Amino acid sequence: MARDEIRQELADLTGWSLSEDGTTISRRFEFKGFAKAVEMANLAAWLGNKQGHHPDISFGWGYCKVAFTTHDSGGVTENDLICAAKLNALVA
Repeated sequence: MARDEIRQELADLTGWSLSEDGTTISRRFEFKGFAKAVEMANLAAWLGNKQGHHPDISFGWGYCKVAFTTHDSGGVTENDLICAAKLNALVA
């Protein structure tokens, strides 16, 4: 997908941003404490397994960062945007 198209789609996805190189979308979730960050990481992993599209996940005390990209395509695809929207819906 072209960067402009991705940016347009991200306008409707609260909290998600496009990487500088245009190959990844990510969102950082903030929490008070470690347990909620772990729960968020597990939720993102569960969604990835369910969708067959696995995000990169990093977490620590008070945060969980989730990033989607389609390695085979070398960047962001519609599937990444769908997964981001589904994750947003789960935490809404």
